[in-house]
Amino acid sequence: MGDLKQHSLIKAQERLRDQVGHALRAALIAGELRPGSVYSAPGLAAELGVSATPVREAMLDLAREGLVEPVRNKGFRITEVSERDLDQYTELRTMIEVPTIGRITKTATADQLEELRPIAQEIVTSAREHNLIGYLEADRRFHLTLLGLSGNERLVETVGDLRKRSRLYGLTGLDEAGKLVSSAEEHLELLDLMISGDAKAAEACMQRHLGHVRSLWAQGRDEPVGRTAGGLGPVR
Repeated sequence: MGDLKQHSLIKAQERLRDQVGHALRAALIAGELRPGSVYSAPGLAAELGVSATPVREAMLDLAREGLVEPVRNKGFRITEVSERDLDQYTELRTMIEVPTIGRITKTATADQLEELRPIAQEIVTSAREHNLIGYLEADRRFHLTLLGLSGNERLVETVGDLRKRSRLYGLTGLDEAGKLVSSAEEHLELLDLMISGDAKAAEACMQRHLGHVRSLWAQGRDEPVGRTAGGLGPVR
């Protein structure tokens, strides 16, 4: 029984780590944790109402994703992404994803593409319901699952890494201004074009979508943040 109790404790610790990571990602998306600023694990733990250990573990997970970087004896710095970085990430994604979408349009079956419709609709629903975490998670699943139909796992990994490094800042302001819904609806448009077999139109839609996302990045930096960096709530 002792082993089972230990296993249960480990699972509970893992769940708390995941909950803390979820809360920190939400704070990053909302702009509550500002790029360039350094945050200590004990300080964040106090705001979240947990011990420092799961916060450190969650921050190390974020560090592996390139969202933060450890600062010795101080904590973690929220990584900054320059406009030049964002332009280059967009260029790389365009070079990879646009022609890949064209190829997938020609090779994927209608049934395979239709299986993505619930995820595309989830993106739209999340945008309309102001669910930013849900919006980004569904968006990630849609794009990477769609690219997975190419059969190239390394391509999917590369795009996944580019997405992590070019995450949106301050989505709260964009959401409040109603600027996310139109971008969300482009996923349904893309899917319809691919199912119709129009590879050229699908490529054009994908290129326009990536340009739209890049403009959101720029606007996200300029929009005022709805809450301050001290607005983290306790983990439930």
